[in-house]
Amino acid sequence: MGRVLATTLLSCTLLLFFVPSFSHPLCIDSTAPFTLNSTLKFCSYNGSSCCNSAEDLQLQKQFQAMNISDPNCASVVKSILCARCDPFSAELFTVVSTPRPVPVLCNSTVSVNSSQSSQAATNFCSSVWDKCQNVSFVNSPFAPSLKGQAGLPANSNASKLTQYWQSETDFCNAFGGASSDGSVCYDGQPVMLNNTGTPSPPHGLCLEKIGNGSYLNMAAHPDKSNRAFFANQQGKIWLATIPKQRAGSTLELDESNPFLDLTDEVYFDTQFGMMGMAFHPNFAQNGRLFASFNCDKVKWPGCTGRCSCNSDVDCDPSKLEPDAGAQPCQYQTVIAEYTVNGTSSQLSLATNAKPTEVRRIFTMGLPFTSQHGGQILFGPADGYLYFMMGDGGGTGDPYNFAQNKKSVLGKIMRLDINSIPSAEEIDKLGRWGNYSIPPDNPYKEDRELLPEIWAYGLRNPWRCSFDSERPSYFMCGDVGQDKYEEVDLITKNGNYGWRVYEGPYSYTPPESPGGNTTPSSISPIFPVMGYSHSDVNKEEGSASITAGYFYRSTTDPCMYGRYLYTDLYAAALWSGTESPQDSGNFTSSEIPFSCAADSPLPCSLLKGSSLPALGYAFSFGEDNNKDIFILTNSGVYRVVSPSRCNYTCSKENATTVASPGPSPSNSRASQLSDPYSNLVLLFASLLLLLLGFV
Repeated sequence: MGRVLATTLLSCTLLLFFVPSFSHPLCIDSTAPFTLNSTLKFCSYNGSSCCNSAEDLQLQKQFQAMNISDPNCASVVKSILCARCDPFSAELFTVVSTPRPVPVLCNSTVSVNSSQSSQAATNFCSSVWDKCQNVSFVNSPFAPSLKGQAGLPANSNASKLTQYWQSETDFCNAFGGASSDGSVCYDGQPVMLNNTGTPSPPHGLCLEKIGNGSYLNMAAHPDKSNRAFFANQQGKIWLATIPKQRAGSTLELDESNPFLDLTDEVYFDTQFGMMGMAFHPNFAQNGRLFASFNCDKVKWPGCTGRCSCNSDVDCDPSKLEPDAGAQPCQYQTVIAEYTVNGTSSQLSLATNAKPTEVRRIFTMGLPFTSQHGGQILFGPADGYLYFMMGDGGGTGDPYNFAQNKKSVLGKIMRLDINSIPSAEEIDKLGRWGNYSIPPDNPYKEDRELLPEIWAYGLRNPWRCSFDSERPSYFMCGDVGQDKYEEVDLITKNGNYGWRVYEGPYSYTPPESPGGNTTPSSISPIFPVMGYSHSDVNKEEGSASITAGYFYRSTTDPCMYGRYLYTDLYAAALWSGTESPQDSGNFTSSEIPFSCAADSPLPCSLLKGSSLPALGYAFSFGEDNNKDIFILTNSGVYRVVSPSRCNYTCSKENATTVASPGPSPSNSRASQLSDPYSNLVLLFASLLLLLLGFV
């Protein structure tokens, strides 16, 4: 595979959730927090803040316009206004998805999670009332809305709190809010999270080998059965039945009878092939499936698309040097739609699909022969198609495609494949294929920027997944250039820094005919996890991350909720732990792994060792039982009960030996009808320091 798995960089000092259509809960503004170069003049925040200098100035003008004569009241009102700049301000200013002009003030009905004592916190709302109740000021943010709730600004007339609220109780009921344990409120001081410490990592990860095939992609069957699809890089997809845990059986898969064979269209080489597959969420009703692959326009007439090096991004294909014997944009990336319609009376029971393309979703010419990602996924919460695309190749992204918002390279795109415009509309709008733009994409209304973009600043995303219990957690691995491999938490409009940064490190490209982006001009999101090249394969000095999944199976209860990832060269497996939960604050540690003695297929061992020789770890997979699989060139491995490898797990018992089927009713995701409910504030201001040890 070489470095077909070269992914991007970047990612998240200030981690953020993302839920489609909503900003993340660290800051109200989805482009914040900002890393400040100097202390804000009015609000006095430094380091990381949800305000930049311009917003700080706006708050100062708002405060001055209030014309508050009493200094004690003025001081407390200033702190309340400036709470918007707190690095953990989103929940303070949002209750049940409703924005507020004033943060939730701590009072006796609200749980305390801030930096002050309980006594100080519980009395803060009373303190505001005591200091300001009889003080007049203009445009009071404490005016009630027309519905009798805190929310709408008052008119410009000077007023007192006593003109709006009959008593301290009424005032604090409105601005203290009703809250349960674990909520955050503002007590006049910077907000802090309760951190109970990072749980200790599992003693080890036990694997069994259940298949000998070499696959690049795996997707659980949308019918929720024990079947899954496996695809190889050459362009074939198979439908397999997955054996139960401890059954002693292997994958039921007929290599001679693929579900779909696209080898006539797919161009296969070290850096090329079928990169992704995705099945429509309503596959059982509509039979729609999608393949992402590379093609060679010299060998296949259907391989036609606009070159991604074009006038829109100030790139001239004729001036690109031929790469590995290929001319610029000779190779293309394609997303095509196929169907099982007509092959079965019940589409979910179909055993093959038509190899005839139904619709071309996307086609794009590649400037170079590497770093073109290609994974596709349907968002579990929104049903849109996410398309992961690398920077197109070339050392250091010489044309700076990843930071260019007019380029499709170095991006995660988000497409609506259910609303297909007419051919005339597609031509008029300059689309790359047959799709619409979701209404809440960040650049939908800006004609100067590509509306397909969801996130950017990526080198080559490999692989990405949504947490099955928290769809707001969209994780991607990104292979580094020279130093660092990273895991990023992807959010709407997030900039993951490449090529200004490689992970948490500054990066200077060897050449830059496409110009440069200065560090001060961007607000990069740094990685939540990762590792340095020097930490793996020290002799070769090579590394390439293969990102995985949050482990949500009950098979290994000591792994539950941890994020699993590895390196292409399978030099190590890492377990990422988030603490506190939902904070975005991760620590990761290398986790030992071995092969079960009763593995259905024998595991090859590393020379002179008892460790399994996995070979190249191409991808991870997840089935409908939430069991995790590692796809390697030596076969298919599944995570099994730790006791089968004599690893100790105090949580393991008879009820966790066999993984039960999916239970949507017990999933936290099914309970989160509101994207902000049950969220805990994200912690990230020290993330760069945390990652500095690797």
